[in-house]
Amino acid sequence: MTIATPSMQALDHDAFAAALGESFRRYGFAMVSDHGMDDSLVARGWQEASAFFALPEEMKRRHVVPNGAGQRGYTPFGVEIAKGAAISDLKEFWHVGRDLPEGSPLVGTMPPNIWPDELPGFTETMRALFAAFDSVGNRILSAIATNLGLDARWFDDPVRDGNSILRLLHYPPIDAQASGIRAEAHEDINLITLLLGAEESGLQLLTREGEWIDVAPPPGALVVNVGDMLQRLTNHVLPSTSHRVVNPVAERLGRSRYSMPFFLHLRPDFLIEALPQCVDATHPARYPPITAEAYLRERLTEIGLVGA
Repeated sequence: MTIATPSMQALDHDAFAAALGESFRRYGFAMVSDHGMDDSLVARGWQEASAFFALPEEMKRRHVVPNGAGQRGYTPFGVEIAKGAAISDLKEFWHVGRDLPEGSPLVGTMPPNIWPDELPGFTETMRALFAAFDSVGNRILSAIATNLGLDARWFDDPVRDGNSILRLLHYPPIDAQASGIRAEAHEDINLITLLLGAEESGLQLLTREGEWIDVAPPPGALVVNVGDMLQRLTNHVLPSTSHRVVNPVAERLGRSRYSMPFFLHLRPDFLIEALPQCVDATHPARYPPITAEAYLRERLTEIGLVGA
């Protein structure tokens, strides 16, 4: 089984949209090469992320936001748990969100960013990375819209000032007898996820036939997957696929794994309801309408980041 890796630059818009849509319908995943993100910016991102996670534990914990649902700043190792899982994932992470313009009516739904003053280059680098992911994500959404028979700019308004998050992920070295795996099987909450850093093995997706297969992108390529919000919006025409990060082979247990997913979200007040072209007599709408904010809170409760 081969997951498509269309080139964003080599293909015209319609051909790219077709390749992306075919892979999403089959796997819920695709890989994108030639996406245009600046290599030097990405390299600085890795440097800043690894520098933060190398800080002493007590220093990192200064950046935990009390009652913040992990939406900004630092979330320590062992806090997040996949929906339905019995034990926590073997990871720690940092979240960067959108900087809203002053006076935005959405301020109450998105907390302000916090920044580690121990790392002087961190803030500038992560803001630039957030903007770069946002730009590439909007281009991918345009291709998705075309593939669904919508206007190419259909998603422009639904994601304008969306509650997107850049996550810096660190899976520390683990013991051979560790309970659990680096990330238990789960589906993403958001619209689409763009992921850098999956070249280090471990990421797997669950096929429709019930087989776990490795997701192994070419160096520098983005892994892109459908989130539950897009699955809900398309009435499962584009499926949100279970995926996980398994523990490494014995000789690599002592190595850290880093990745950088960008969770592209809808605007909090956007009403998620099935697109008309994804509903018919054979495929009635599966879910009632719900705002993106209400759905997000529901799911954050399920994964242990918000108290029930």
